[in-house]
Amino acid sequence: MKEIKIGLIGFGTVGAGAVRILQENAPLIERRLGGRIRLHKIADIDLERDRGVQVPKEICTADAEAVLSDPEIAVCMELMGGIEPARTFILKAIQQGKHVVTANKALLALHGAEIFAAAREYGVRVGFEASVGGGIPIIRSLHEGLVANRINSIFGILNGTSNYILTKMSQEGKGFREVLKEAQRLGYAEADPTLDVEGIDAAHKLAILAALAFGVGVDLNDIYVEGISAIAPLDIQYSSEFGYRIKLLAIGKGDAGKVELRVHPTMLPAHHLLSKVEGVYNAIYISGDAVGATMFYGQGAGALPTGSAVVSDLVDICRDIIKGVKGGDFVYPLVSSQEGVIKAIDEVVTPYYLRFTALDRPGVLSKISGILGEHDISIASVIQKGRMIKGAVPIVMMTHEAMERNIRQALRAIDGLDVIRAKTILIRVEGTITEGVAAYLPKAG
Repeated sequence: MKEIKIGLIGFGTVGAGAVRILQENAPLIERRLGGRIRLHKIADIDLERDRGVQVPKEICTADAEAVLSDPEIAVCMELMGGIEPARTFILKAIQQGKHVVTANKALLALHGAEIFAAAREYGVRVGFEASVGGGIPIIRSLHEGLVANRINSIFGILNGTSNYILTKMSQEGKGFREVLKEAQRLGYAEADPTLDVEGIDAAHKLAILAALAFGVGVDLNDIYVEGISAIAPLDIQYSSEFGYRIKLLAIGKGDAGKVELRVHPTMLPAHHLLSKVEGVYNAIYISGDAVGATMFYGQGAGALPTGSAVVSDLVDICRDIIKGVKGGDFVYPLVSSQEGVIKAIDEVVTPYYLRFTALDRPGVLSKISGILGEHDISIASVIQKGRMIKGAVPIVMMTHEAMERNIRQALRAIDGLDVIRAKTILIRVEGTITEGVAAYLPKAG
């Protein structure tokens, strides 16, 4: 039986998960692969910490170069994260003729084109299934299972931390800060949660998905990003009254030769499948021109789910090595974002939820609706209740589809009125993705 030696750089949570799977499922993997995977070297700066898995001390080193320069190692797993030195290590491994497996979404979002160009030049493969969605096989599904489809849209809950926070806020009526502290205590949120709660992590993943789905190189600056820190329990309450749920969505749409890419809190109809995704789980809802609507659901992070995706790539690459297949076949855009291809946020057309904080005076509602009308914004429904703070009331509106540019101009005028007491809260609405859902739900009986 052929033995393939591999190296690991980064023996943290994901690295330990991958090693555990390789150890515990070794007979199963060997049978399915028709070969044996041998962990030849592990590099990490901390060799003393208990990872919950046992490995021979003699294969461990604090020097990543020992992995990169070892001619016996055919595949290098980069699981350290971050941009540098991860980028340098991956490029050096490629230049040494080694295949690479990585879970590094931030690195691929920023330098994917460079890395895949190098892989193509040196005839090696780069596996990155674990970079998006943890254990959800979304990369391979886009590359293989949906390859015959023109992808119309992607809607993804891609960050478990934010989804957990919004779920708890919805279920318990708590504020953002309170739930964030709870998430940090439980280990669902980092000490510095900025990448998660401000949508940056989801944007990294969307950049990768967009490259595969729409065939465009994506500059992260082209993705509109907005986090969940401004969402208040009041907005969750009102969204529920309208029949919606709030989720942090990564959205990609192909539209008349342009691609729309944005990450922000989004109101979805309560009956939509994505609205039912709770806690730390991830889900990606994809519409293709031939297959219709599909949804991928599962754990988006964690040692074993992400480790499962890492080992999946590893086995796939090792299978090619055994067959004598050389070079990478993964189609990845090798150009930066083309001018005019990515739609600016100002061009986006969608319904909107607007919450105004206004003085409790006659005529306020007519002033607000008058300004909206002047900017071609049509009101679908309004909720106005009693006073929430002394002298002020919330006025909540749902609009019909409107252009973002018009909404922003209207809100600048409205927020400048002397009867408005706080900046207007805006949440975009995605009701149109429900149009094809009924056809794909199980029929009763």
